[in-house]
Amino acid sequence: MPRSVNAVASRARRKKILKQAKGYYGKRKNVYTVAKNVMEKGLTYKFVGRKLKKREYRSLWIVRINAAVREEGLSYSQFMHKLSEKGIDLNRKVLADLAMNEPESFKKLVAEVK
Repeated sequence: MPRSVNAVASRARRKKILKQAKGYYGKRKNVYTVAKNVMEKGLTYKFVGRKLKKREYRSLWIVRINAAVREEGLSYSQFMHKLSEKGIDLNRKVLADLAMNEPESFKKLVAEVK
């Protein structure tokens, strides 16, 4: 019985990797073994990057809230503590947006909490 190699499937696998590696520099875009390694590493960075993005945004929001609250004479931790005491459930994303785009309403919120 002749040897079966399933060329259609293996070519499709290779084409898929090379298509994903399109736009890379040098051999990374057209040599399968190099492209495969680069794509694996790239997909790992992509996965990790999605987690890091969340951390970075949260720290950015905290910095923005802290800057806005310090103008009112409070620190970030004091402000967040007083918010929770009053039972105001606004997340950091919303608070940072208020501090940046609507400073008057943010000042009213800080005055309410004080």
